[in-house]
Amino acid sequence: MPFKYEELGLSNTKAMFEKALNEGYAVPGYNFNNMEQLQAIVTACAQSGSPVILQVSKGARAYANSTMLIYMAHGAVKMVREELKSEIPIALHLDHGGDFEICKSCIDSGFSSVMYDGSHLPYEENIKITKQVVEYAHARGVSVEAELGVLAGIEDDVHAEESTYTDPDKVVDFVNRTGCDSLAISIGTSHGAYKFKVDRIEDVPPLRIDILKEIQQKLGRKYPIVLHGSSSVLQEYVKMINDNGGNLEKAFGVREDQIREATKYGVAKVNIDSDGRLVVTAIIRKIFNEKPKVFDPRKYLGPARDELIKMMKRKNKEVLGCAGAYPSIE
Repeated sequence: MPFKYEELGLSNTKAMFEKALNEGYAVPGYNFNNMEQLQAIVTACAQSGSPVILQVSKGARAYANSTMLIYMAHGAVKMVREELKSEIPIALHLDHGGDFEICKSCIDSGFSSVMYDGSHLPYEENIKITKQVVEYAHARGVSVEAELGVLAGIEDDVHAEESTYTDPDKVVDFVNRTGCDSLAISIGTSHGAYKFKVDRIEDVPPLRIDILKEIQQKLGRKYPIVLHGSSSVLQEYVKMINDNGGNLEKAFGVREDQIREATKYGVAKVNIDSDGRLVVTAIIRKIFNEKPKVFDPRKYLGPARDELIKMMKRKNKEVLGCAGAYPSIE
């Protein structure tokens, strides 16, 4: 099933990031696992005139089936172009690729962007494999994201007990030697819904904007920086889950004003996964609790999809600042 990403109507991230850096906003990297999430992402972004990066983890690729996933992405592009009448750029991106082979497989099947995550490896080994991925990808016009520094937390196959902040003194050497198109850094964000070991939301520590500023100074204002683990763990949905039989205690995320601040200093892409999971779970739990006779999946997946659209449109406008970057249907 070899495809070139252009055949699927996808874009790589180069022009997306150039425009984002010039205009001072971040492109959303929204993760999806199923049809309803994908529908919500492209609908929200088309309606808000936002570019979008459709993100797939190794686990999501296995869950959705790698063959079906490609056709889902192609269908999503067709839906945006032909029904929503929008020309927003859409990338399909591998999130946290763990080795060269999965990156190669995704590139060969039509992904327009891949991330190789060697952040857990010794520095030189990270450079070696990242460079290998870059050489293969660039020969096919595909963008590559790499990572330097380690984020704490758990999300799919990504697991680390503690964060290791990105060393600003290494970023220029790493980017120059690997040729990566964007760099994910660690400045205090974290994977999953339990991002911080605090008892109150007021105690959530701020991001290390000072490290971000230093990294931007060294890489230059036109180099795209990426923040992973940037869900805010929206408390209204945490409460909805807990009010309807769930048990999420001390689940707190990154402050949204901190994400907005980061876009001023070279952050051109922000990854959001957990917030989407929380929205879906909250709505489904509420419906199951209030309407125990419901058994038609459309009756609970449909409302979950609608709430996702609402949440993402607000994120695009108020947090990432990307709403209106491209012609909107609204």
